[in-house]
Amino acid sequence: MAPNTRQIVCFSDFDGTIFMQDTGHVLFDNLGCGEARREMLDKQIKSGERSFREVSEEMWGSLQVPFDDGFEVMKDQLEIDPGFKEFHQFCLDKGIIFNVISAGLKPILRKVLDTFLGQDESSHIDIVANDVQIKPDGSEWKPIWRHETELGHDKALSVKEGRAHAAELSDGGEIPLIIFIGDGVSDLAAAREADVLFARKGLRLEEYCLEHKIPFIGFDTFADVKKEVEKIIREDQEKTGGVGKPARFNPRANLWRRVSSKQAVPKFVAATPSKEEKMFLWPENFSEYQPKPVPENMAS
Repeated sequence: MAPNTRQIVCFSDFDGTIFMQDTGHVLFDNLGCGEARREMLDKQIKSGERSFREVSEEMWGSLQVPFDDGFEVMKDQLEIDPGFKEFHQFCLDKGIIFNVISAGLKPILRKVLDTFLGQDESSHIDIVANDVQIKPDGSEWKPIWRHETELGHDKALSVKEGRAHAAELSDGGEIPLIIFIGDGVSDLAAAREADVLFARKGLRLEEYCLEHKIPFIGFDTFADVKKEVEKIIREDQEKTGGVGKPARFNPRANLWRRVSSKQAVPKFVAATPSKEEKMFLWPENFSEYQPKPVPENMAS
């Protein structure tokens, strides 16, 4: 990265963003509970009858195939964004930290990246996701959740941790610029911790941002993301070099520091629904998960 340029850290969703399909859906539909059952389970999340985490455990638990067999199906059906490889190489060349952040399972995502990018290039991508225990014969798939939440992975917390880590590594302690790239409303929890949001055009994240007047940059492929990040770098160099107008994108943390007191909460943050991260795939019909009441004769 050129001198006087702030450290940039990219976080990207995986399913539907880097890859056009959902890795879990490919496995469940072909080798697990099947498409019909998966859609029924999806409806249970929509209605609030069951939590995402509970339903996901049933979906992953429906798989009874060795990992390698499952991967063969994914390899044939997955399609990578046509501009992603060039964008990731651009990140490597510019010293931009690139991370995957996902509600999926880390070993699956790593294997997919190793195959489509090659192990050397894949090794430069940190994957922040849930883990999994799979028996050698494939008879049991058990997710190991990253966080004790109804979603299993608090993406917002992961982005905050990434920002703090980048700040520790930066020269002079300058606050890094955080970019988030996604496609669905499930990405909002992480996206609201970022300074720049990219939303894939025509999908639910873009629609939500338009509906709620959330600033974002639309993209069709990662080639579009690359062009916009190049602009951001140029503007940041001008700002830090004292030339021209301030950059469009200032770190959110800097904005927060200008609030009247350290304890004050910016209005736009206070107005943000606290349950956004639970609007996983069906925001238009979302209902909060409502645990079943305990029968009176069982209550202590």
